[in-house]
Amino acid sequence: MKKIKIDISRKELFNFVCLVLGSFVAGVLLWLVYESSYLAGWAFVADQFVIPTQSMCPTLIPGDRVIVNKLIAGPRIYSDFNFVDSFQDLKAFHLRGLRTVRHNDVVVFNYPINGGRIAFKINFVYCKRCVAVPGDSLSIVDGFYKNNNFHGVLGVEYEQTKLGQLPDSLFARTNALNICGDARLGWTIRNMGPMYIPRKGDVISITPKEALLYHKILEYETGKKVEYDYNTNEVLADGRPFSRHTFLHNYYFMAGDNVCDSNDSRYWGPVPEEFIVGVVDLITYNKNKNTGEILRNRWLMRVH
Repeated sequence: MKKIKIDISRKELFNFVCLVLGSFVAGVLLWLVYESSYLAGWAFVADQFVIPTQSMCPTLIPGDRVIVNKLIAGPRIYSDFNFVDSFQDLKAFHLRGLRTVRHNDVVVFNYPINGGRIAFKINFVYCKRCVAVPGDSLSIVDGFYKNNNFHGVLGVEYEQTKLGQLPDSLFARTNALNICGDARLGWTIRNMGPMYIPRKGDVISITPKEALLYHKILEYETGKKVEYDYNTNEVLADGRPFSRHTFLHNYYFMAGDNVCDSNDSRYWGPVPEEFIVGVVDLITYNKNKNTGEILRNRWLMRVH
């Protein structure tokens, strides 16, 4: 058999090897661009969360997978990625969104109260309905939400009817001293307010009542220990007189549709704007945690 002689010069071999390596590197770079674009999309555009409790029933039920639109309120940008397991100060801001959070939006946000103060915990999120935005005055009258800047129904009217009709003895949370934990306001989850929802730039006079009502917010914004005395009508911040304050953040009052059984702003106060993740657009599907059953009637449902 005649041998076939392959005549390849060193230059041609070098060019061939460079072509192979170049193709490989280009492929890796394209893959990295694709993956980073995919992750960036989830980081800045949308995300999916699982509803674990009944606090938003009947709108959302346990096992619902919901898509959260981050473009509405604006993607949140962290300026510090050194997250800890417990909680910390949130260093972040929102890019310009399509619009602000509105009344009746269903919102996912980081739970704001950790360690007895307003503090951030990564991946610890709640889902509730916004019933008051910055600048509103909110009341609850016989179980129903009343907002001076919104004249429609906030939340689920039927659930609020139940709250107004049930006796206190039937559910423990009715007797809780909500928001401030002080009986001097005489508020309950059935009747409270009006409560002004802080808006960035607003200036308020600080009396013991304001210090009691906005205690966690004032300590969050000033970084100081706030104390008040009803007998002397005195308010102190780190031991010095404290009589006026300009709010540094916008806040939102978030409440569960299942008003008889929801841990929400009625107990721990308004949510800082920076803690908002996004607005719920869609239920993709529902999967029962215990049985694994998929509920067909929950496929691709719009959330209102």
